Amino acid sequence: MRRGRWSAVLLTALLAWLVAGPLAVVFTEAAGADVAAFAREPTEWQALWASLWISAASVALSALLGVPLAFVFERYDFPGRRVLGALVALPAVMPPLVGVIAFYFLYGETGFVSHALQAAFRLDGAPWRLQGPGAILLVHAYSMYVYFYLFVRAALARMDASVLEAAASLGAGGAETFRRVTLPLLRPALAGAALLTFMTSLGSFSAPLLYGGGFRVMTTQIRNTSVNGDQALALLETAVLTTVALLGFALVQWQERRGASVASVGKGTPPALRAIANPFARRAAAAAGWLLAVLLLLPHGTLLLVSFVPVGTWTTEALPPVLALGNYRQMLTEKERLGSLLNSLWMASAATAGAIALALWAGPIVARGRRALGRVIETLLALPWAVPGTVLAVAMATMFSVRAPWLGRFVLVGTVAILPLAYLVRNLPLTGRAVLAGFRQLDPALDEAARSLGAGRWRRLLRITMPLLKPALAAGGALAFVTALGDFVVSVILETYANRPISAQIFSSLRVNELGVAAAFGVVLMVVSAAALGVGARAGGAGDR
Repeated sequence: MRRGRWSAVLLTALLAWLVAGPLAVVFTEAAGADVAAFAREPTEWQALWASLWISAASVALSALLGVPLAFVFERYDFPGRRVLGALVALPAVMPPLVGVIAFYFLYGETGFVSHALQAAFRLDGAPWRLQGPGAILLVHAYSMYVYFYLFVRAALARMDASVLEAAASLGAGGAETFRRVTLPLLRPALAGAALLTFMTSLGSFSAPLLYGGGFRVMTTQIRNTSVNGDQALALLETAVLTTVALLGFALVQWQERRGASVASVGKGTPPALRAIANPFARRAAAAAGWLLAVLLLLPHGTLLLVSFVPVGTWTTEALPPVLALGNYRQMLTEKERLGSLLNSLWMASAATAGAIALALWAGPIVARGRRALGRVIETLLALPWAVPGTVLAVAMATMFSVRAPWLGRFVLVGTVAILPLAYLVRNLPLTGRAVLAGFRQLDPALDEAARSLGAGRWRRLLRITMPLLKPALAAGGALAFVTALGDFVVSVILETYANRPISAQIFSSLRVNELGVAAAFGVVLMVVSAAALGVGARAGGAGDR
């Protein structure tokens, strides 16, 4: 009992140092900044307001796309429904920076769509500029509608058909049933998707950086202030954005507790799929679905095509005049380029392993241990999810740029350790939520039976707990690895020459107009991410059989 108590205390202290410590340092050092000057500066309030309204608009657009798609694929039966339902979720596989540059190649002023319209309508110039808040919202809607699609579709699959049948038997029409029955049951899923979309948009960095132009949100404002050398103001901006994010995190926690009771309403069989009887309508639905899939896959295909374009060979032509493997050859033979790929692989792997180890340590304490410390540990594991990447990067840089061992501060900035540590902190919510959910589903009787038969702690962990947690470990580990591998905002702020990651290499290639090289790196990143998620899904599924 005493060993378990000390284990919980030690884990709480470690997580507090990793997660809460950097944020506390930011707030402490920001207190010395000129708050009055910040309050008088209109650009600061404009950036904060831009972050808020862009996030709210992203929620509205994502819901407008994701909710109808969820109803279509979960309520109607038509040819290709299963395959198309999976393809609709594909934007979630593309890392943020890769998605942003794919949109540039496809819809930018010199992109394929722009060239096609110029040729079709004989225009003298590009029909639009992919810049400003409209461009940011376009990218956000494309990448974030998946949250509404997945959340609402899962909620529809759990909905009890008998509840809907009871409403119909009482004379309620379709509209009234939707308003008074379906919508209340979907409210937790809608609220969860909305909050997740809002928080993701609030911390968005890649799209505002590349498409913002003169339009700034708080994430880009912080970076620009830091680059200009005003570290005190950058810390104050970081503290302001952190406060907004923590308020959102508190709202998420409240919504999850509130939604837990509603989730238990529907436990029966979901409504049967509605077959489209009219043959023409069935074919039209299938054609519309495949057209949507093609539109969603266009950025992926565009990225692949551009990756074969040699540097300097594509200028004003509608299509690349030359295709070759030179970009991939450069990536694999040039030491600096290959090094960035290897750096990302080992750093993402190390961060994922560390995050999984902490989640496994926390699992028994939270699921079956001391309730007070368990709640603290669970909150600390989830807290990095609420912190935008820019905030986390600035916080880690501030925390680990001073040597003060008695305060838990060490000089890690400029070393190879800073990025894997930052990735680990960002990964904690992904591995923590998955592993804690797996622990809560375990039957304590199995562990007690093994203990009664003389199995030690480590033997029980390796022979019983780990095999049963395989699906949760695979899901959380795959998501954490992919997130660390494609991270951009933390990487670009904390990178050093010795551990430059692939995302920083992509950004560097874009800045010197090596579009094909950037696209080749993006394709590799996308393929590795898809493979990792596929392995995670297969390992998780194998654990269920």
